[in-house]
Amino acid sequence: MTSSQLTWQALQPDSTRYQSIFSNVSLEDSDSLAAVQPRLLNALAHLHHQQQGFPLLLLRSQENNDYLAWIASAAQRFQPDETALFGGDYLVMGDNVSLLPAAENRPFTSQGGVHYADWIEFEQLFGCVRQYKDRVQLEPGLIHRANGGTLILSVNTLLAQPLMWLRLKKCIEQGRFEWYSSDERQPLPVTIPALPFQLRLILCGERDALADFQALDAEAHEMALYSEFEESLQLVDEDDMTAWCQWTLTQAGLAGLPDPEADFWPVLINEAVRNTGDQDTLPLCPRWLRRQMQEAALHGDELNAEALKDALEARQWRESFLADRMRDEILLNQIMIETEGEVVGQINGLSVIEFPGHPRPWGEPSRITCVVHPGDGEFTDVERKAELGGNIHAKGMMIMQAYLIAELELEQQLPFSASLVFEQSYSEVDGDSASLAELCALISALANQPLNQQIAVTGSVDQFGNVQPVGGLNEKIEGFFSICHERGLTGQQGVILPASNVRHLSLNAAVIEAVQQGQFHIWAIESVDEALPLLTGVVWQSESGDSLLSTIQERIAQLNQQETRQRPWPLRWLNWFNHS
Repeated sequence: MTSSQLTWQALQPDSTRYQSIFSNVSLEDSDSLAAVQPRLLNALAHLHHQQQGFPLLLLRSQENNDYLAWIASAAQRFQPDETALFGGDYLVMGDNVSLLPAAENRPFTSQGGVHYADWIEFEQLFGCVRQYKDRVQLEPGLIHRANGGTLILSVNTLLAQPLMWLRLKKCIEQGRFEWYSSDERQPLPVTIPALPFQLRLILCGERDALADFQALDAEAHEMALYSEFEESLQLVDEDDMTAWCQWTLTQAGLAGLPDPEADFWPVLINEAVRNTGDQDTLPLCPRWLRRQMQEAALHGDELNAEALKDALEARQWRESFLADRMRDEILLNQIMIETEGEVVGQINGLSVIEFPGHPRPWGEPSRITCVVHPGDGEFTDVERKAELGGNIHAKGMMIMQAYLIAELELEQQLPFSASLVFEQSYSEVDGDSASLAELCALISALANQPLNQQIAVTGSVDQFGNVQPVGGLNEKIEGFFSICHERGLTGQQGVILPASNVRHLSLNAAVIEAVQQGQFHIWAIESVDEALPLLTGVVWQSESGDSLLSTIQERIAQLNQQETRQRPWPLRWLNWFNHS
């Protein structure tokens, strides 16, 4: 199998087939929410038609006010049209409080509806009893306004105030709201009748918060309905693209922005793919979509391609100070990265850097080196020995070693020891995305065959030598390209990546232009033996002619012969007897 050098068209999503949609998209006769959130609407319909059981829906979503407002808007679809009254009214006469039937425009009478809060305190939710001298006043809370309807809350609100959840759960289960003193040391100043109460509850949170809620109340978690606010849309056909464009138009309208022009969409899709990491997956996050359009609106009166490009370039420049300084360290040779020439046992791996508090990850090359010497077959992972390597990195190292030992088909222990290290790396290294690069460096050192420093490598390997996909491809490629570009492109530089990662590409214009002009190259491979000829100019194995595998086997045989000649004759005779 041969490696595939990618054309520039493969380096970004293909939007040309959707041009007719971009030119004619509109919200006429469309339901964008139903098209992109079918699971959410199904769960809401189930909740509102549920007659028995605990009326609770757990929804995996963000917990900010924008998301809760969207969910409330969706839940409003299932609210009954009739103007039924729920709750009642309180008549306070001195020390006597009596409950009256529900009546319009009374503080404890509700018409249901949908209500939400991303954070709420105890008194804001349940109301309170206030006493001034001999006067008692009852103040309603959010659940009184939501009585008979639907209440949407953030899970973290209840996790931070577990007593709030226990009391809310009791009200829903018992079908009545009972008053309690806000001060546990003092009883209520008067006896207050319980209020008839019914409520549908939706709790929104991310997976970790929902897991914590399960630990807090496993019984309620088991009884609840579950669904998700889908964060992305898979593109299968043109209908999916139409639905996504209409959803985006809806966000533009809610933000008070004009409809995007036809040339706006391909640029937005390129950025969307960088967000999702897949050419066939587009984001549905209302906040993300609005941000792109709102920032583009600052750069022009219309939402067009030029305005969005200017907005994205301005954002990238604002956020690039730290990445630029780290790139300068490489360009000033404070961090040694070679982008020309050939070196035995040295290769450019690719890493993604993420700093806490920094909004943008970026990629940069990492110099990986390997040295071998006669020994007992030990492979030393220096990062692991120095406690700078994580468990996943250690797993990748062991898989890589297993592949090599199996390929060599040795009858006895490998007579070489090797050490692998990420040079000038002083923080923890984890992940297996460098295992392909490490394997190539090890093979180079064992075969004493130099590696082309103009090519960087990313990808993980399995025990059969298959190259597996990794993350952060766009950042990695752009990081290596920027170093090569600053030093001057040679026309031979490029990146080797897993073929299964091609669908994740959405590279910037500078890289695409360089590939288009033949100044930079990207190769997609499926196995280790496709990478080695690109890096060394020699095939991994061949039935006739030179190969890296045969070279390593010859070195092993030569070393074994030297060791055999150095042994006393009884040990040589015993070794021959054991292998005869």
